[in-house]
Amino acid sequence: MKSFIATLVVAALFFLALLFGARNDQMVTISYFIAQGEFRLPVVLAIVFLAGFIISWLMAFYHLTRMRIQLRRKTRQLEQLQGQLKQQSAPQPEVNA
Repeated sequence: MKSFIATLVVAALFFLALLFGARNDQMVTISYFIAQGEFRLPVVLAIVFLAGFIISWLMAFYHLTRMRIQLRRKTRQLEQLQGQLKQQSAPQPEVNA
């Protein structure tokens, strides 16, 4: 449900950016390191929004993957410790010689 709501919010923001760009059909000058270009405002808004979305998604994916790996490691460690605890607490048969 959370992902559905997040998707709706992102879609709404993208739609608002498109509406804003459609109403402002101006040429803007973008200067980057070695060159300069003129682009329409809706194109610039769409590219910047998409780039920010992709970068945010990649960072979230990286952190979620890292947390899942840590969770698996800790789960394995917990299972090992529980196995050791069961072995130690199990009644030991006494050997009468």
